[in-house]
Formats: sequence, C-alpha cells, structure tokens
Amino acid sequence: MKIAIASGKGGTGKTFVSSNLARSYKQRIALLDCDVEEPNNKLFLKGEIVEQRRHAVLVPKLKSDLCDGCRVCQQVCEFNSIIVMGGKAMVFEDLCHSCGACTLMCPQKALYEVDHEIGNIIVRKSKNVELVEGLLDVGKALAVPLIREVKSYIDHFKDIPIIIDSPPGTSCPMVWTIENSDYVVLVAESTAFGFHDFKIALNTVKDVDLPYGVVINKHGLGDNRVEKYCIENNIPILARIPFSKEVATSYSKGDLLVEVDPSYQKIFEQLWEELRNRVSSGAKDEK
Repeated sequence: MKIAIASGKGGTGKTFVSSNLARSYKQRIALLDCDVEEPNNKLFLKGEIVEQRRHAVLVPKLKSDLCDGCRVCQQVCEFNSIIVMGGKAMVFEDLCHSCGACTLMCPQKALYEVDHEIGNIIVRKSKNVELVEGLLDVGKALAVPLIREVKSYIDHFKDIPIIIDSPPGTSCPMVWTIENSDYVVLVAESTAFGFHDFKIALNTVKDVDLPYGVVINKHGLGDNRVEKYCIENNIPILARIPFSKEVATSYSKGDLLVEVDPSYQKIFEQLWEELRNRVSSGAKDEK
C-alpha cells in the first residue's frame, strides 16, 4: 500500500500528517521524504542513520576539439541546457534532464556523459519507521531525478506500507512523487490561501487519475470553506485534526503528537482505517 501525502501549499501540515501517520502504525513501515528541497520528517522521526550516500545524474561534457558548432545538440535538447555560442556548444549542467539525446545525436561525437552530483540520499531507522530522505544540494534545480532515486526504495519495501511525503504545490516534483500511488491524501487548511491552493492541488490529482481524500488540518482555525466544498462535491474527508496552541507548541519542539496525546493517536488510527478500507475497495472517488 503506497499512500502519498500532498498539499497545495507549504505550511498546511503535510509533514505533520506524514510523520504522525507513520509513527501511529504499530508495525514496520516506510516513509519516503520526497520533499527534497526541505525534507523535515527527520526532525520528528529522530533515529540512527543506516545509509548515506551522494547521488549523481549523467550530464553531457564537451570535447571542444571535436565540436564544429553544428547546433544539432541545441536543437534536440528540449530543456535549453545546451546552446552554441562562438562556434562551440556550451552545457548548462543544472538544466540538463539526463535524457542523453544530445550525446546520441551529435554527428561529431563531441559530447560524452559524466557524473554530476545533485544531492544526498539518507536512510534512517526510527523505531518502527524506516525513513528515506532526499536532500537536494543548495542551488541545484534537479529535484525530479533525486525524487526518482528516493522512490526507487519502494522496491526495498514491497511487504510493508509506504508513506510518500510529496513536495508542496502542483509542479513536476509533486506529480512525479504521487505517480503510481494507491491513494493520495490532500492536506488542507481552511484559510483563503489554503482553500485556493487546495483546489489547484485537487485538480492536479484528478488530472493524474488517482483516488484521493482530504485531511483538514488545524480544524477550527479560519473558516469552514474547505469542509463545505468537500461536502458539496462529494469529496471524502478522511480526518479532521483540531487546532490548538498545545499542538503548535509540541510541534515546534519536534514532538510527535501521537506520542504525547492519546487523542491524536486515535485520530491517526482512524485515518489508517479509512485508508485501508479505501485502498482495499479500489474505489475511485469524485473525479
């Protein structure tokens, strides 16, 4: 069972839901933190590092003496990572998506591929949770290749549930993260900005044709516009997590609510029950 946790904007509580959902599960579980620009699950799921390594992608490098400036590489690159200036190709490594087209199509064989490091892969063991994290290097713009590498660990966890914490928003990193999930949990907050971005995220999940439901976080703060919209549009509300100052204080200390407040353990246990039922039924909700 692969459950993706997503949100339309940052700050709605996506990491809060991911980490508490993982800890509330009584058996071994995996959590893949694909929010590679700001992976924060480790702040709450503290544990021993069992694996740490650099990850690299292949990018083209130029043999300048062979390049005749024919521009074939520039023409085949869909990401504008190669331009020809002064009769020679110039490679912008951080724009490259490692498709290999330029090296394959270069008539003069002036391009070859080399490793280009983009970030770290870190695996932690935290009680029942195996946490896999991608951490993109500062200044790099290649979130998707690092997300793919984090998701490659799905093959290591075939026999246990997997939670996949997505980057916020609705751009390519979010879409790549939720792809092939069994169910998407959209975390929303009922504020003007939260509601606006929630609807954008909802439409994205609909477009990729995945079953989904909503967790309303900070329930009682703001208004009821998210709840009203879900009810009117037959969108499943999987859980309502109440707002309180005590929650905010505990969260700021890096505490897991399911470990300090039994009422939150119950909320997340009920959320697990909802998810099991919906995944096992295979029912797709409102599209």
